[in-house]
Amino acid sequence: MLTAASDVIIGLAVAVPVALAAGGILLFNRGRGRSTAELEPKSVGAAESDGAASVLPDRAGAVLEAPGPPGTATLEVGVAPEPELELQPEPEPELPPEPEPATYRGRLGKARGLLSGYVGAIRARGKIDATTWEDLEEALIRADVGVSATDVLLDDLRGRVKSGEIGSPDALVDALKADLVDMLTTSSSGLAGIGTSRPIAAEGETARVVDVWLFVGVNGVGKTTTVGKVATRLTRSGTQVLLAAGDTFRAAAGEQLSLWAERSGADIVRGSEGGDPSSVVFDAVQRAASKGYPLVLADTAGRLHNKVNLIEELKKIRRVSDRAPGHVAEVLLVLDATTGQNGLAQAKVFLDAVDVSGVVLTKLDGTAKGGIVVAIQRELGLPVKLVGLGEGADDLIDFDPQAFVDALF
Repeated sequence: MLTAASDVIIGLAVAVPVALAAGGILLFNRGRGRSTAELEPKSVGAAESDGAASVLPDRAGAVLEAPGPPGTATLEVGVAPEPELELQPEPEPELPPEPEPATYRGRLGKARGLLSGYVGAIRARGKIDATTWEDLEEALIRADVGVSATDVLLDDLRGRVKSGEIGSPDALVDALKADLVDMLTTSSSGLAGIGTSRPIAAEGETARVVDVWLFVGVNGVGKTTTVGKVATRLTRSGTQVLLAAGDTFRAAAGEQLSLWAERSGADIVRGSEGGDPSSVVFDAVQRAASKGYPLVLADTAGRLHNKVNLIEELKKIRRVSDRAPGHVAEVLLVLDATTGQNGLAQAKVFLDAVDVSGVVLTKLDGTAKGGIVVAIQRELGLPVKLVGLGEGADDLIDFDPQAFVDALF
């Protein structure tokens, strides 16, 4: 009896913990609702073969349990609501500032800076003495007015001081400004008219001709760019122009002028590199006549003034340009203002070769020697018709003596 009872007690001692452990596992699994295998995700939209809940994705990508049969536990997964995004207005892009219009006062700072020290010293002195004349002479020479023009200006002023007409330094400076304006003012400073007509001797009638403007000068002064800028201003005013790429010697000169033609809306005639520039200009005149263009702007190669054969070629271009229906209305000598007095030697040679009618002075904003304008008109007798005050297409403007002198002082 005792042995049997002992066996029963020992059996219970072993069986009870085992049963309790098994029951705890079942209770634990029931509390979780599913077995470990059942919790593994299934493909979206696939139905459980045993009737359990199906797995569906929400908008944020989390896996949710769709309701299953009654009595089946479900796995609840919390999904945080999507945060509301506040759209900030995009800042407006900053546009580059528009370039200021080309004005003498705004672009001649270097030349004005050279003269301002002398003029200030003269005005502050309070009287006109020997030092006044020395300062005035040095200022004009350094500004590249030229010795001849300086002597003429100072001789006139000395005589007026002696006569009592000028009695103070302020009056002296004002008189100098007025004399400079008078010296720079000419009746032929404007560009030639466009679309002129001339008589035909054989028929006694008049016929419209194609005006030709030739642009000449040495290498590097900006002839091709000047042609492009002139074309731009003319086409904007409603004048149809045709460009002639007569510089067949410089590499890429034709391409450069073609870009200007595209920008300005002008037509262009080009020749082969190294070809005869006279034939290019002649073809341009013929094409302009056939299409009704009143004006041809002809670029030419940079003729070195000491090369006789190149000057002769330039003479030929002028002769060909003047054949009917062409008519040379302007021969514009392009000079670089930064070269100063060296430009005068170039100008004299071109005067003899092609009968220059006027000067285009480029890069005037880049030099302190603005007085070269006075030297050109005084010593060469050539009017300055256009001046370049910058690199932009609108920076080539008509020469205005009054505005120029005011800006210098």
